[in-house]
Amino acid sequence: MSNTTNFTVRMDADIKKSCENLYKDLGLNLTTAINVFMRQSLRAGGFPFDVKINQPNKETIAAMLEAERIAHDPSVKRYSDVEEALRELKR
Repeated sequence: MSNTTNFTVRMDADIKKSCENLYKDLGLNLTTAINVFMRQSLRAGGFPFDVKINQPNKETIAAMLEAERIAHDPSVKRYSDVEEALRELKR
């Protein structure tokens, strides 16, 4: 017989209910799902998925900075609508 223990987790009630329903559809209960997560964490040596703050890459940051510069540059040509901009491009 395995040596088991209990622990208490505080979580949002709606998230708990949604997860219980999801795991029920998978044939699991919440306790089993948590045990699967913990075992996978041990196998992975950390979270079994990426935990990160999504940050834009260098190219996206550069494009954002350029867009900000253009938006504040009074010498940049402005267009009243897309059609006007497209006509200018076709010249």
